[in-house]
Amino acid sequence: MWGRSGKWLTIVLAIVISGLALAFGGAAKVSTDPADSLPKGAESAAVARLQQEFPSGQVLPALVVYSRSGALTADDRAAIDADAERMAARAVGGRVPPPVMAPEGDVALLTVPLAGTLSNSELSEAVAQVRAEARDGLPAGARVEVTGGAGFKVDLSSVFSGANITLLAVTASVVALLLLLTYRSPWLWLVPLAVVGVADQVAAKAVALLTNLTGLTVDDSTLGITSVLVFGAGTNYALLLIARYREQLRIHEDRHQAMSAAVRSAAPAILASSATVALALCTLLFALSPFNRAIGMAGAIGIVIAVAYALIVLPAAMVLFGRGLFWPFAPKVGQADPARDGLWRRVGAGVARRPILMTLVSVGVLAFLAVGAVGVQSGLSQTEQFREKVEAIAGQETLSRAFPAGSAQPVVVIAREPAAEAVLQAAKGAPGVSTATVADSASDLTKINVVLAAEPGSDASLTAVEKLREAVKAVPDGQALVGGPEAIDLDERQAATRDQFVVIPLVLGVVMLVLLLLLRSVVAAVTLVTTVIISFVASFGAGWFAFERFFDFPAMDLSVPLLSFLFLVALGVDYNIFLTHRAREEAVRQGTHAGIVTALAVTGGVITSAGIVLAAVFAVLGVLPLITLTQLGIIVGFGVLLDTLLVRSVLVPALVTLMGERFWWPSRPLSLSAARRLDRERELQSS
Repeated sequence: MWGRSGKWLTIVLAIVISGLALAFGGAAKVSTDPADSLPKGAESAAVARLQQEFPSGQVLPALVVYSRSGALTADDRAAIDADAERMAARAVGGRVPPPVMAPEGDVALLTVPLAGTLSNSELSEAVAQVRAEARDGLPAGARVEVTGGAGFKVDLSSVFSGANITLLAVTASVVALLLLLTYRSPWLWLVPLAVVGVADQVAAKAVALLTNLTGLTVDDSTLGITSVLVFGAGTNYALLLIARYREQLRIHEDRHQAMSAAVRSAAPAILASSATVALALCTLLFALSPFNRAIGMAGAIGIVIAVAYALIVLPAAMVLFGRGLFWPFAPKVGQADPARDGLWRRVGAGVARRPILMTLVSVGVLAFLAVGAVGVQSGLSQTEQFREKVEAIAGQETLSRAFPAGSAQPVVVIAREPAAEAVLQAAKGAPGVSTATVADSASDLTKINVVLAAEPGSDASLTAVEKLREAVKAVPDGQALVGGPEAIDLDERQAATRDQFVVIPLVLGVVMLVLLLLLRSVVAAVTLVTTVIISFVASFGAGWFAFERFFDFPAMDLSVPLLSFLFLVALGVDYNIFLTHRAREEAVRQGTHAGIVTALAVTGGVITSAGIVLAAVFAVLGVLPLITLTQLGIIVGFGVLLDTLLVRSVLVPALVTLMGERFWWPSRPLSLSAARRLDRERELQSS
């Protein structure tokens, strides 16, 4: 495959397959059904589907909020009435309800019902026109903001306008810079960057094809996270392979033989690493959250494609060029490996001399960081999703100050017509309810809008939804269901909790299984899994401390704990796999104590480079102004650095040194007699 002729065949096939994928992959399917984004089986999802049967369910309201400090003037009210007449032309049904004035007279609300079937581009244009018309002719000193379902949807879309291009450009730039610094060659970095870049685009097309074949829906944030995974993991695999290739070039004169040997030695660790990440991502298919399931499927596809390009295409691309590809530090046959006597050997030797102290210090640092997780708050409301205050959020806040807290986002109750009046009275009597009114009817169903007294997104609001559900379900034959924004928030919180209890054990099981198969050691598998769990807790604690003290984020997004756990455990164990797999090789020749020091010496540089690249790539998620992606990028990025620089470099070598040959139990990479002989030699040397 990487011989003198095979390399050309591999490259040609890769170009053809990649070209076909890019040409015919198509665009990812994006669902316009709001129920598709809600947790599987959630009551709010059923309400979202039933609402589409009502006349009001065919519209997406744009709430135009007018305000003035003090009170709206007569000129303001005249301008608002004129806006209502003008905007009727674009409203569903050709009419706009009369504006509603706040009790204090300082805020007015005009509801413009837009068609719910508009595409994203059509909706963006419609909202832009509403905003322009509302501002045109508005008296000086008055303010206007457009919010509601239409406003939020458009503002969220605008966050991702050109986001994929920005994310790709920044990610590629970061990877290019780090590869250039790693290899210190003016052109070597171009080869892995080109291969991983093509893999990223092929993965995006594969995900798009999957959405069109299976009905899976993804959004821009899913595609962004997938791209980060492909770039991060693909670059990591490339770094490990190239490091092995450089080693073999010091042994073999022929570069094709060197690459074959490099692939044979690196492939088990790379395949184990990629299998861990891909299978861990597949556990998200058991989640209730569509967002998590989409990331699981898309991410797994991305990892499979990344490892295929790293182990098949990259070796062929590398051997197209001679040793000059590594200029000015081209390896020569017979040349000693400088890594074996470099910085990381000194680190390993230092850890091996004081394993108990190094273990205690490492665990102490991790425990200190983990304390930051105490008191973590979970769950962001709709108005808390953005790092920057977009117009829809500003309008929502203005409404909340002037009207009952939940009036802009009423809870929706759907009941059977014969029991509608009884359900209405039950809703009015539920704790935390401000008002309840019949809003619409269709067939044998009745829609009731319920305004809660509590602030949207607050604990009191969620409690009120629970009490409301209890009250309306107690009505005989009402078959009432409760949905709407606040009910969605409650269902998503419950789904997030359930997903954590289901997916986290599955992830740990997958990681444990892969480690057992690779290392054939129960002790090693349990030890390494324990270290990555501790590393995650420490990273999560440090992340929440930073979010609360420096970023002033109100809470942790619901999806962040599960996704950050998955990425940190699956990706964090990668570096342990690279280290311990090499340690097992060395242990066969020189015993576990010397083997772990040698393994750290020869892998320390490349794993550290890989960790820095992966951390930087995840940090790139912060270029998008969504709190969710910022939190995920920071926790995973910091966690990868912590795992690379402390857990893998200090804690794991210290634990391996303390356990000695017992670390590999029940397997024995080194025969018992040889192990005893090495122990006697070490005792003699120390004496």
